[in-house]
Amino acid sequence: MSPRETERIVAAIRDARIERRRTALATVVRVRGSAYRREGARILVREDGSYECLLSGGCLEPAVAEAATGVIASGEPRIIPYDLEEDSVWSVGIGCSGAVDILIERVGDDPVMTRWLDALERSEPAVLVKPLAGAVGRLLVFERDLAGTLGDPRLDDEAVLQARARLGAILPDSGTAIVNAAELFFEVNAPPPPLVIFGANSDAEPLARYGWDLGFAVTVVDVREAFLDPNRFPHATLVSAHFSQFTEKVDVDARSFVVIMNHHLERDRESLRFALGTPAFYVGALGPTSRFRKLVRALEDDGANLDAARLARVRSPVGLGVGAETPEEIAMSILAEMLALQRGFDGGFLRGRDAGLHRPRSSSALARS
Repeated sequence: MSPRETERIVAAIRDARIERRRTALATVVRVRGSAYRREGARILVREDGSYECLLSGGCLEPAVAEAATGVIASGEPRIIPYDLEEDSVWSVGIGCSGAVDILIERVGDDPVMTRWLDALERSEPAVLVKPLAGAVGRLLVFERDLAGTLGDPRLDDEAVLQARARLGAILPDSGTAIVNAAELFFEVNAPPPPLVIFGANSDAEPLARYGWDLGFAVTVVDVREAFLDPNRFPHATLVSAHFSQFTEKVDVDARSFVVIMNHHLERDRESLRFALGTPAFYVGALGPTSRFRKLVRALEDDGANLDAARLARVRSPVGLGVGAETPEEIAMSILAEMLALQRGFDGGFLRGRDAGLHRPRSSSALARS
């Protein structure tokens, strides 16, 4: 689930409670073959059958909403399989050549659910562990705290270990696992990955805007305060800083994506120097290869120790090769590369790909030791 989808669902739950209307959450907990969404995708269904967000292209939702109204009335959760094969007798006609199991449960106001909704609203790292078979109850796992239980202390302990391992990944993902003979679903909520853009020129505007749409927490850094206009970057944190102030004013961690696009050699050089000294997952530098080499030579001439491992993180020219020209096209190219690397994909064409569309060729990019 993207942060924007989560925001919509939490807001819809809050509104429904104010209006005293009951709701249910429908969550994809198992995927077999190719499906429209991955495990952890969810919609909120109201008792009148209306819903927020999507689990498919719009074909699956009416059937799920109808089942959810029954769960709302009975209060009994259900796991319902849906065959997505277009030519299957019992198909819902999506044509994804796979199947999904969807857990539908009424939204309660118990302490675990209340804390879970608060965590979703605050983008607090947390994992809600739900038994699909072989256990009862629910366990809410934070980085340093717990709530609820699965009914067995040994099962709780192992589930906590696995939940926190998921939280430690670069891209924490939801999914099922067999733990002590119980099948558990780990529903992960992680803060939006940071996107730090150095340079507030006009071509940074679509990158910041689309980045926010895709769920990144965007920061724009520039020494020119007049360029840091909230009207240009409405969803971004704006940081006015000379490059000598980057260490104290700019936060970059191992989940961060950094894009350098100052269009100024000195500022680009110092932004690159700073980025290479951080644990950033991704560093992209706008411009041709010759310009990047010039930046690297200038840093080396200034005494910077630029080993191969540090430079290997830098994507320059930045983005996927789609022939992008306009600022909007360039932003899409950059964000597509970021998503591909974040999720362990190579960014190539999907045609001819036999593996599932949501499964990376390698999981090496999903976690860092």
